Amino acid sequence: MAKHALSVTRDEDFAQWYQAVIAEADLAEESGVRGCMVIRPWGYGIWERIQRLLDDRIKETGHDNCYFPIFIPLSNFEKEAEHVDGFAKEMAVVTHHRLVQDESGKLVPDPEAKLEEPLVVRPTSETVIGNAFARWIQSWRDLPVLINQWANVVRWEMRTRMFLRTSEFLWQEGHTAHATEEEAREETLRMLEVYRSFAEECVAMPVIAGEKPENERFPGADATWSIEAMMQDGKALQAGTSHFLGRTFAQAQNIKFQNRDGQFEHAWTTSWGMSTRMIGGMIMTHGDDDGLCVPPRIAPQQIIIVPLLRGGPEDEQIKRYCNELWYELRKQTAFGEPLRVWMDTREVKPVTKRWGWVKKGAPIVIEVGGRDVAGGNVSVVRRDRLYREDGKLDSVAVPRGELLGKAKAILESMQTRMLLGARERMEASISRSITDFDKLADYFDKNGKYPGWVEVQWSRPTGAALDKVVERLKAHKLTFRNVPLNAKPADGACIFTGEPAVERILVARAY
Repeated sequence: MAKHALSVTRDEDFAQWYQAVIAEADLAEESGVRGCMVIRPWGYGIWERIQRLLDDRIKETGHDNCYFPIFIPLSNFEKEAEHVDGFAKEMAVVTHHRLVQDESGKLVPDPEAKLEEPLVVRPTSETVIGNAFARWIQSWRDLPVLINQWANVVRWEMRTRMFLRTSEFLWQEGHTAHATEEEAREETLRMLEVYRSFAEECVAMPVIAGEKPENERFPGADATWSIEAMMQDGKALQAGTSHFLGRTFAQAQNIKFQNRDGQFEHAWTTSWGMSTRMIGGMIMTHGDDDGLCVPPRIAPQQIIIVPLLRGGPEDEQIKRYCNELWYELRKQTAFGEPLRVWMDTREVKPVTKRWGWVKKGAPIVIEVGGRDVAGGNVSVVRRDRLYREDGKLDSVAVPRGELLGKAKAILESMQTRMLLGARERMEASISRSITDFDKLADYFDKNGKYPGWVEVQWSRPTGAALDKVVERLKAHKLTFRNVPLNAKPADGACIFTGEPAVERILVARAY
């Protein structure tokens, strides 16, 4: 049996394993402020890769980046009642602009510096961007408006977990305005597809795209779509959302335009976002009992070169050999980009370096010692194939020229294998045979630690009827995820109401 690098395994305690991966991979750490984290260089490097690759896709679909203030007047939110109600319990509010010392010498808000109007620290930007749209849009010729911003947001969470649910997190939020409902709906689904393809092609994380039920909609939206990913413990993670806002926000923010007939009407708007939660999803999709496993497309460094220096006369030759290898590899490409290669020259034991990079999830670690130099070889450790069948580390000596010729193929095949493995696991963990609620409850209550998801038929109840169903699910810690876009047509009865089903919906325990 292989001895693993982490002190806790997924099977022993998945939640503790998740925290251990973050710590051992140097992804992030607690900041001293509840719910806020310090994202360390390796973790932020992954976010930068996510940001770059997703930003390219967003721009390819015609959107421009911009930036809006982090402080939003409270009156902006009050214009849209349902929206403010949905975020009210999570808002951080600034009420003063200066501190003074009290009689004991402690810093306190200056009573004389109270703001005339409280400012909300950005939980999302529909309201402030809506105000801008109202200024920018006058005519049908100004439409569509397609913008995106990369920013931080604050939602005062009561129960936090790094990357998955934090009081402050990083994200992108897209906002658009259109002349017709059809265009706005097309935009909503276009960006949903951008998220789906990005998650699968770049993060190697299979997802199911579909529409959220009424109770899971974004506050104030007419409809919400999501991509849902299955973690290794069988729970669902909402990894991205796209909202058709209808005219609700346009009416609240007075976003009007003069149409081709010279008449004034309200615009149709959308919003959509993906956040650092994607890193949490990557951890729980690909990590193992030795730590993180980063898909090559989003790895800050794809290949790590570790010179095995022992303080002898051959060290200079090893360094020269490694420098040449570093230079040659950086001229190679994979996924249409130059390889990202790092040489670890720290004065640390080689075994410590190797396992440090394994825990960080670097796709390929190359070790070079005196024998490798003499034989013109390199010793290669692949993160996706860490052990041999006998449980020993799978470190393979290959000719240097062979590595240079195969580096691209290794990384690209690794990316594909990670996606296919995760997809196979997800599909094997979705049950589609349950036809009544009691069996659904039993499936989750009695089916072990990792029951996966269930796809059931339902009649799409609304209002009080839906609330009743949601309460029944809550009793078993279950939630609706989404109605898959590619699900088979309904052909039976709703397991919740007994009425004829109109579609199929996923039910799961979720983060």
